[in-house]
Amino acid sequence: MTFSTLALVIALGLIGPLFAVRTAWHVPVILGELAAGITFGATGFGVLDSSDPIFSFLADMGFAVVMFVAGTHVPVRDPRVRSAIGIGATRAVIVGLLSAAAGFGIAELFDTRNGAIYAVLLASSSAALVLPIIDAAGATGSAVLALTAQVAIADTACVVALPLVIDPGNAGRAAVGAVAVAACAFVMFLVLRRLELSGTRRRVHRLSEDRGFAIELRVSLVLLFALCAVATQTHVSIMLAGFAAGLAVAGIGEPRRVARQLFAINDGFLAPVFFVWLGARLNLREFAERPSLIGLGFVLGAGAVAVHLVNRFTGQPARFAALSAAQIGVPVAAVTVGGQLHVLAPGESSAIMLGALVTVGVAAIAASRIASRMGDTAET
Repeated sequence: MTFSTLALVIALGLIGPLFAVRTAWHVPVILGELAAGITFGATGFGVLDSSDPIFSFLADMGFAVVMFVAGTHVPVRDPRVRSAIGIGATRAVIVGLLSAAAGFGIAELFDTRNGAIYAVLLASSSAALVLPIIDAAGATGSAVLALTAQVAIADTACVVALPLVIDPGNAGRAAVGAVAVAACAFVMFLVLRRLELSGTRRRVHRLSEDRGFAIELRVSLVLLFALCAVATQTHVSIMLAGFAAGLAVAGIGEPRRVARQLFAINDGFLAPVFFVWLGARLNLREFAERPSLIGLGFVLGAGAVAVHLVNRFTGQPARFAALSAAQIGVPVAAVTVGGQLHVLAPGESSAIMLGALVTVGVAAIAASRIASRMGDTAET
């Protein structure tokens, strides 16, 4: 990879904000980044080579930071959300049970062997996508708290479950690795909590802010990449390491200054590199060889929305149930890890991403409904 290629990748990443500039559409920035990668990668002009080792390593760094930021979005410290854990967990379990049946049914329908992966995809929710939409809409109330708890539980459970189902032959090894990563993340949480309670973190924060040292950011990245090293040594995806590190930081409360610094590194550099790389890796030409995979993508997306809408019968408003189906992190992880392990058939990665984009489209419609409802309430 050369500097000219890197400059092209960063420039292509700017298409993401251009796609998302209309806030009323609720289009995720990653949609434009994926589209740019698809256009200049294997599907389109072939300018970007996703197999380039430097490009791949930068993408892995981006993947780790993306999952770290996703973990920090889980509101583990919010006492209001904890009060809604009961109903949130119940709804997440209902979706999970339905997803298990639907996932294996879809695998049977399209003659694939990945029913367990589909089940996890259908059950997943994206806290990193849903929670900012709720905040932007200004939605409040018990329904919002229950939705937040449901999404947080589903997101966490599916991130843990995916490494176990994506390679069943090595599920035991993956489980041991997941326990090792979780144990390290818990130790990380205890150390950070001790530093917080002793006041050390605040003293370091003042020194770092006064002198411009960015010590907290540096420490966060050291811990994140150290946990990624544990994950790679124990044959677990860095997806789990990044998410676990994010949960540990969320557990003690991420300082706003660190959040802004991470935003700059993630959204300004590493995340665009990762999503452009992911788009470049997808080969939509394979749809021409197996057109049925287009149907698989739409069925995965529609199935995810359908199983989440079942919670209408538990009293959840339809707009919140549809929003809870939004998924990004888990499908991206499934495509990334599945491609590395060669467990997905040609074109199946593209189908999975198509399904995720269907849920994002439905979530955008649901978000508009929520925003309009909040506007009507404010006027009255």
